[in-house]
Amino acid sequence: MRVDTRFVPILTERLLLRRSRPDDAEAISAYRSDPEVHRHQGWDRLDPDGIRSEIERMADRLPGEPGGWVQLSVEERDTGRLVGDVGMSPAEDEPNTIKLGYTMAPAFQKRGYATEAVRAMIDYAFETLAAETARIYASAENIPSIRVAEKAGMRLVERFEREYDGETWQGVRYERRQGD
Repeated sequence: MRVDTRFVPILTERLLLRRSRPDDAEAISAYRSDPEVHRHQGWDRLDPDGIRSEIERMADRLPGEPGGWVQLSVEERDTGRLVGDVGMSPAEDEPNTIKLGYTMAPAFQKRGYATEAVRAMIDYAFETLAAETARIYASAENIPSIRVAEKAGMRLVERFEREYDGETWQGVRYERRQGD
């Protein structure tokens, strides 16, 4: 997989996907702190300072570079409003596989923004990073997230159980391979 040393924001019909900035922390914290959103997320700290710290920690990481996630904020092109965020990370010990994640603010859900953003991320992963596989993990209970994966052309490849902090988590893994 290639590393993108010259990342350029990704434009779709309605959205702009750009590197997250520290001043996005308040907005991201607001929607990620919503209990319905948070129950499907993996970020430990949801307060603005915690989000800001994560964004700053990722700031120098290049898309496709091993070692963790790169976060992009999703804006409406027409209004400039932040409507969500997406992230990508090379899968550890699996060459040419990129993991994707996405969160849309509740006020902007059910508009097709997540599907549009995920399709753009998949295209970016294949065309720019030369990934062979794009992968999404989700809670088996997160039906809206699963629908996004399916609408983005991904296929269910695994159902699994994991133990986290003494609780059993039911998950799914969706993938799309280049050329699918």
